[in-house]
Amino acid sequence: MFIGHFAPAFLAAATYSRGPKLATYFVAAQLVDWAFFALAMVGIEQMRIDPNATVMVPFDLHYMPYTHSLLGTGLWALTFGIVIAIWYRDTIAGLLIACVVGSHWVLDWLTHRPDLTLAGGEKTYGFGLWNHPEIAMPLEIGITLAAFLFYMKRSRGPIFQPLILLAALFAMQAINWFAPHPTEASLLLYIQALFAFGVVTLLAMWVGKNRYFTQRGGLAAASL
Repeated sequence: MFIGHFAPAFLAAATYSRGPKLATYFVAAQLVDWAFFALAMVGIEQMRIDPNATVMVPFDLHYMPYTHSLLGTGLWALTFGIVIAIWYRDTIAGLLIACVVGSHWVLDWLTHRPDLTLAGGEKTYGFGLWNHPEIAMPLEIGITLAAFLFYMKRSRGPIFQPLILLAALFAMQAINWFAPHPTEASLLLYIQALFAFGVVTLLAMWVGKNRYFTQRGGLAAASL
């Protein structure tokens, strides 16, 4: 799953307008993937290309206990949640951020083949929807679009920037699905993934600066 991970970010940003702006939730949504690709660059976590891994994705994520185990994801969620709660002096914001980070493991469990662990052990988990494109593709598009529309309904502002963000998300997802896949897991692949995360985060920052949330009494106030 790629753009589907941003669905919880849209939902959280729209649900609690006093919390961080959209870009922070976007970082939270892909935090464990930011960490995975950074760790893979130095060989701490590992992946390889296997055309038979799943029908949709040829990535064999065979060693990622620090980011994609349930325990690892939970620790990333707890840490980032505490940082945000302290920074904003807002416990609710911290809890929402932690939930968005934690949602990554749940969504990966739906799509990954069994390659996720609870705490880095031998037993692996994954529902394997990447082997069923007829389900995985509409699911990812559907949850992303529904969350985006919810965010748009709850906020006010120019429509141009959000549409650019949505177009970029769908364009990157199309590349992920339909472009030729790499033949090996290389430093270039890791850098490309981090670059893609950076681009959509910057676009989310642009959107967040221009969206406002209706408060009681009908006054529009910028998200904090």
